[in-house]
Amino acid sequence: MALLPWQKGVIIKTEDCSSTTRRFWIKIPALERFDFIPGQFVTLDLPIHEKPNKRWRSYSIASWPDGTNVFELVIVKVENGLGTTYLFNEATVGTELTLRGALGVFTLPDELDKELFLICTGTGIAPFRSMVHHLANHQIAFHRVHLIFGARTQTDLLYYDELKALEKRLPGFLYHPTLSRESWTGHHGYVHAVYKELCQGHPPAHFYLCGWKNMIDEAITTIKEMGYDRKSIHQEIYG
Repeated sequence: MALLPWQKGVIIKTEDCSSTTRRFWIKIPALERFDFIPGQFVTLDLPIHEKPNKRWRSYSIASWPDGTNVFELVIVKVENGLGTTYLFNEATVGTELTLRGALGVFTLPDELDKELFLICTGTGIAPFRSMVHHLANHQIAFHRVHLIFGARTQTDLLYYDELKALEKRLPGFLYHPTLSRESWTGHHGYVHAVYKELCQGHPPAHFYLCGWKNMIDEAITTIKEMGYDRKSIHQEIYG
């Protein structure tokens, strides 16, 4: 399959979620609409190195297909990271970006007859936000969807109010945020304890993992130990 062409995007809006996390809205002027499948990503070619493959950075799309030529990314600043240093310190509203996409196969299964466990940490929530809004917007039938989001503190819970509101209006969608470094009224600890508890009856399920490699590696081991087949596990590693 031929690679998609590079095209120009323009940053039209940014918003800080925290001191290290920022939302970017990007418009592709040459297109009337930017089509993608929830869960896919775009690759940016950033002006940070002479060699092309040293300039490329990929980010999951955090918004959902809405018929426009605008999409959203949510990005965490990586210490000493050339890509995010450029995006946070130099890129502003009006900055042009060279990008390719949408790409990737980290997408929902064709049949949604099993429970879905969407397990993430940090900005790994991006593809899952896209997926659950797409389900809601198109009234797509599904069995049950659990979004399990691990963060350190409440201030790190990206899209918290939005996802709580979606939980109230979308039957079968259950939002399970858990904090590892702050006590509160919700789950405390890491994501693994949450899905292990939810899977005590061993329901037929698909597991989608997105975030840092250490979390994903531990989740794969844990889910297999719970008796699930490796084929039921889908992953998107960040970093």
